[in-house]
Amino acid sequence: MDVNRAAGRPRLADVAARAGVSKKTVSNVINEFPFVAEHTRSRVLEAISELGYRPNLSARNLAQGRTGIIALVISQLDMPYFSELARHVVDVAQRRSWVVLIEQTMSDRTDEQRILDGDLSRRIDGLLFSPSRTSAAALRRRTDATPMVLLGEVIYDGMFDHVSIDNVAAARTATTHLLDLGRRRVAAIGAKGSGARGASRQRLEGYQQALTEAGLPVEPDLIRQTTRYVGEAGAAAMEELLDLGDPPDAVFCFTDLLALGALRTIHRRGLRVPHDIAIVGHDDIPYGRISTPSLTTISPDKRAIAEIAVDLLEQRVSNRTPPPPREVHVEFALKVRESTAGPAG
Repeated sequence: MDVNRAAGRPRLADVAARAGVSKKTVSNVINEFPFVAEHTRSRVLEAISELGYRPNLSARNLAQGRTGIIALVISQLDMPYFSELARHVVDVAQRRSWVVLIEQTMSDRTDEQRILDGDLSRRIDGLLFSPSRTSAAALRRRTDATPMVLLGEVIYDGMFDHVSIDNVAAARTATTHLLDLGRRRVAAIGAKGSGARGASRQRLEGYQQALTEAGLPVEPDLIRQTTRYVGEAGAAAMEELLDLGDPPDAVFCFTDLLALGALRTIHRRGLRVPHDIAIVGHDDIPYGRISTPSLTTISPDKRAIAEIAVDLLEQRVSNRTPPPPREVHVEFALKVRESTAGPAG
């Protein structure tokens, strides 16, 4: 018995009969092949709409040698930035009839290497990968042919398509905003060690550029390193800054979670934000929008990151001769909220 018939669902043959064309023509329209005459395409699409026909995506993917699945590999799903980005990637991929497999590596170099070695390759059509511990040398050694687009702040010299924001410019914007308020002892929370790569190095560079452009010295005591970008680390770093003989009057935190931790310490120590200390974060996570005070932050366009990354990946999957790798910087905006809404004093 024909399952589609028994369930009352229209078949491809029913669409072909309604439109007066062959089943092959219907298939060509569904797969968006360009050589179908426009009047024929319109007739087929009208028949699809009238019958409520839904293509069998599994069969179509099988015929094209695809799985209908892409992977998004991130360091940590419970980080608000990554969970919000994942939501946008899923939304965009669904519109292209892709299912998204989400993997987290916890920033473990071995796990990232496992992904590069093709651990997911038999299950996916393409890979969106946000590495944090992978070296350029490891990427050059990659032998897995699965199409891949890189996300995140680590720059790999144009080996693969890469979508990110300009973190140096973003950090410079955040720090300049604090300086424009009249603050002169601007601290930074979130730096890493001297060999740091990616976001921490770039945001530190932007912070330092803003101070230099304002004619202010870069004071090592005002730069606090953290091993993790979590609230507890921000709170601890803020304690150290407040214990200085001459504490800061403003702080740029490299993530919103660090900033929220810093806010808690400032409140606990009996100081006021922004009157005593102004704060800017980075990422524009939902919690910062409803904190007290609400958090001024750098807001990357996460939806645009998802749209562009999935689009680039689709081009890689569909094109046997894809273009050279592209470096794409997505827009960001400074969202001014209560944590900086006021001059010093």
